[in-house]
Amino acid sequence: MEKYRVGIIGATGMVGQRFISLLDNHPWFEVVLLAASSRSAGKTYEEAVGSKWAFEWAIPERIRNMIVVDAQEVNKIAEAVDFVFCAVDMKKDEVRAMEENYARHEIPVVSNNSACRGIEDVPMMIPELNYQHAKVIETQRRRLGTQRGFIAVKPNCSIQSYVPALTPLLDFEPDKVMVCTYQAISGAGKTFKTWPEMVDNVIPYIGGEDEKSENEPLKIWGEMVDGDNGKIIRNAQLPVISAQCLRVACSDGHMAAVSVHFKKKPTKEEILDRWAHFETEPQRLALPSAPKPFLQYFEDPARPQTRLDRDFERGFGISIGRLREDRIFDWRFVCLSHNTIRGAAGGGILSAEMLCALGYITRN
Repeated sequence: MEKYRVGIIGATGMVGQRFISLLDNHPWFEVVLLAASSRSAGKTYEEAVGSKWAFEWAIPERIRNMIVVDAQEVNKIAEAVDFVFCAVDMKKDEVRAMEENYARHEIPVVSNNSACRGIEDVPMMIPELNYQHAKVIETQRRRLGTQRGFIAVKPNCSIQSYVPALTPLLDFEPDKVMVCTYQAISGAGKTFKTWPEMVDNVIPYIGGEDEKSENEPLKIWGEMVDGDNGKIIRNAQLPVISAQCLRVACSDGHMAAVSVHFKKKPTKEEILDRWAHFETEPQRLALPSAPKPFLQYFEDPARPQTRLDRDFERGFGISIGRLREDRIFDWRFVCLSHNTIRGAAGGGILSAEMLCALGYITRN
C-alpha cells in the first residue's frame, strides 16, 4: 500500500525521538519531515539532536541526515505531509494556537500535548476504549472551517495504566476511585544521565499531574451529545477520582495502585473474566500497533514489575496484578503501562492508525 506521509513536530525531544524510533519501518506511515524550533532548523537531525539522543540504539539511518524544518513554516509543512504528530515543548496557549493553525492549513494533527485536551470537540483517544469519539471531528472541522484539518489528542500518560483496567468494569458502576501513580523519569523527558538527582530518589509532586489524572478519565468515559454545531463530548460525572502522582527512580514505566468502590460490587471472578476477555476495535481491525491481548493479569503477587513487564506487547499492552478486596473500598489492584510507548508516542501512533482506518486521515 502507498504509505501516508508523516511529519513529526517537536522531533528533537524525547517523545519526538520515540516517534522516530517506533515509526522506523512502520507498514502504513513514512516519516518525510522533521520539524523543531528555529534553533534546530537547517541542521541535519543528527546535528540538531546532538547528545540529547536518549536511547541505546542509533538514530535510524534514513532519519540521521534529514534536514530539520522550522515548525513555524506551516505552508511548507502542509505541502509535504498527509498528517503530523505533535510533541512540542511550549506554553499551552502557544501549543493550542500552533495546532489550530496547522489544522486550519488542512493538516490533521495527532497531538501528544495537553493544550487541546479539554476542548469538547477534540477527541482524546485511547483507541481500545473510545474510538467512537472520533465522530466529534466533524463538529471541530465546522468550527475551524476545514475540510481535512483537525486536532486529535492522546491523554496524559498517568492514566494509561488504570483507565484501561477500569473500563471493562464500567457496567458495575464504579463511583469512587483512589489512585496513586509511580511515574518514571522519562515522563519528564529525562534520563538518569540528564537527571542524576533522581537516582535513589522519589519526588512526591509532578506539576499538574494529579489534576490530569482525576479529570481526563472522565472525558475518556464521556458520552457524545448534540451541541450547537454537532456532536461534542460531555464528561462523565462518575466515578469521583482522587489521585496522587509521584516521580520515582525508574527509567520507563508508570505504575498505578488503585482502590475502587462500585455501586454494584462485582465478584473477583467477574473482574478477572472481564479483563481476560476484553476485545477491542483496534484488534478487530488488525491495526499494526494494536496489542493482542490488550490486558494481561498476573497471579504472581510480585508482578507486574516495571523492568520485567513494561514492554508487554511491544509496550502497547497493559499489565495488571494483585487484585484483592479492600478494607475501605471494594477492590484494589495495581497496573503498569509503558509511559513513552503506550502513554506517549505509541499511543499517538495507534490513534493515527485508527483515524486512518475510520477515514478521518486521508492522503493529501
